[in-house]
Amino acid sequence: MPTKVETDSVTGTETTGHEWDGIKELNTPLPRWWLIVFWITVIWSVAYFILYPSWPGWDGVWNYTARKDVAARLEAVQAERAEWLDKLAVASLDEIEQEPDLLEFAIAGGRAAFADNCAPCHGTGGAGGPGYPNLLDDDWLWGGTVEAIGTTLRHGIRWAQDEETRISDMPRFGVDELLTADQIGDVAEYVLSLSHGATDRTAADRGQTIYAENCAVCHGPNGGGNAELGAPQLNDAIWLYGGGKENLVTTISRSRRGVMPAWGGRLDPVTIKQLAIYVHSLGGGE
Repeated sequence: MPTKVETDSVTGTETTGHEWDGIKELNTPLPRWWLIVFWITVIWSVAYFILYPSWPGWDGVWNYTARKDVAARLEAVQAERAEWLDKLAVASLDEIEQEPDLLEFAIAGGRAAFADNCAPCHGTGGAGGPGYPNLLDDDWLWGGTVEAIGTTLRHGIRWAQDEETRISDMPRFGVDELLTADQIGDVAEYVLSLSHGATDRTAADRGQTIYAENCAVCHGPNGGGNAELGAPQLNDAIWLYGGGKENLVTTISRSRRGVMPAWGGRLDPVTIKQLAIYVHSLGGGE
């Protein structure tokens, strides 16, 4: 219970009148420096409350907000970009590549769009992976010119969005029983022989005839591929799904039928131009 106020005999400071278990609470005043700092912060907070936004709908006497500052900066950037975007909108892909400053702007925009939309499949650097084409080499299913890349981006692959969508279906020679398992193995050996990877020369010789009757119409008599049909080149060492015999047997038996989205319905035409130019600039474009 509170007791009467008295002066502490040791410190000479008055007590507050409270005591717990024989311990008396001293009424020690706060340090002067602390009080000065406290009142400064109080005055500062009042001034800040008036000068700056402090509640909804109040922008302060100075009418300043960081949001307005950011919006103004974004507007300035968009105004600066608008001139270049207008040029990109009317310029052809070839014209863009002939103008260094415009090309640099397009590549920068394409790099950002690639990171947002394409990197999850093709990798941040465009190196791809099993089932996802490497964009750094010179092996292209549907052609590697900047125009061909732009068409693929706009209309997609097996996306069935419009009549220009890239569509080519390789027969499922095993699933549909067009070839026997032994014949598929022989064809796989022959395909490997085109890039000097065969291990069974006798099987490869048998597979050559089967290849000529079933595969050459799309992939070419020597495995050179056909970009108009999206048929891969088979006489190099570049493989989309892996070049081992087991992978080839799976491809021949089941087909792969990979899909790429049609970005024409997702991205604006200028962004697709920038993407096409950026992908072409990675080094593997034709």
